[in-house]
Amino acid sequence: MSIGNSNSPEEERPSTDDRSEDRIVERPVEGPSIGTALKKARIAAGLTVDEVSSTTRVRIPIVHAIEEDDFTRCGGDVYARGHIRTLARAVGLDPAPLVESYDAAHGGRPAPTPAAPMFDAERIRPERQRPNWTAAMVAAIVAVIGFVGFTAFSGGDEKDKRPVAEGSASPKPAPKQSGGAKPAAPPQQTPPAAKPEPSDSAIAAAPKDLVTVVLTADTGESWISAKDSTGRLLFDGTLTQGESKTFTDKESVDLVLGDAGAVKLFVNGKEIKDDFQPGQVERLKYTKADPAPDQPQAG
Repeated sequence: MSIGNSNSPEEERPSTDDRSEDRIVERPVEGPSIGTALKKARIAAGLTVDEVSSTTRVRIPIVHAIEEDDFTRCGGDVYARGHIRTLARAVGLDPAPLVESYDAAHGGRPAPTPAAPMFDAERIRPERQRPNWTAAMVAAIVAVIGFVGFTAFSGGDEKDKRPVAEGSASPKPAPKQSGGAKPAAPPQQTPPAAKPEPSDSAIAAAPKDLVTVVLTADTGESWISAKDSTGRLLFDGTLTQGESKTFTDKESVDLVLGDAGAVKLFVNGKEIKDDFQPGQVERLKYTKADPAPDQPQAG
């Protein structure tokens, strides 16, 4: 029967080719492709591909590929969108419609990252930054040991500096004398004793083969000078009261007395009794033959 043939499902169902033709028909209504729009705008602006490349710093092969709607050389959707925006601004186009067209043709923008994984990552992060308790314990132990050692060493020094504790032995003051006796006066420094005058035995012991001269500042100080037979200086200075000097030589001794009246003089074991006046300067010379028999001597 002709009715079954006319009402078959296959005739009423639209074919796949018809749906494809519908989509193809709709695209021309949307306008030129991204590459075509960029190329037309570049030509209208009077720019070459080299000029666009130097302005945008997009390589020349990539510019050519985008103008031919080949986005495989961009390195991914993110770079492709960036190149489209850059080229559109360079040739004077609004990049927003071109980017939307790219997203519609390539599956749209990637979905935003869910919030849950980010929160999970935040919860996990503190666990990875857990403090190292072992290192903290080691540092604490080292600090305690150092403090104990420092206390031990510093404590020894402080003991030396502490005052004497109560009940410990300490130097006691000297007991007071009973019976009202006055405490002994502290010893006074005594002046240095004057050197004794040469005795008769010491003078008699003078060697016979040398000239021996002994000077003693008796009544006051006197400057003296003494030289041997060669002219060598034996002494040049001041004798204080009570001080003595002895000079010897094989041949002779030359003397200069600044205050002859204040000096006692012994030559070869005998005292010379010249009548020297206080403040009188005398120049004398004695040999082994002195004192001469006629020279005044002590009785």
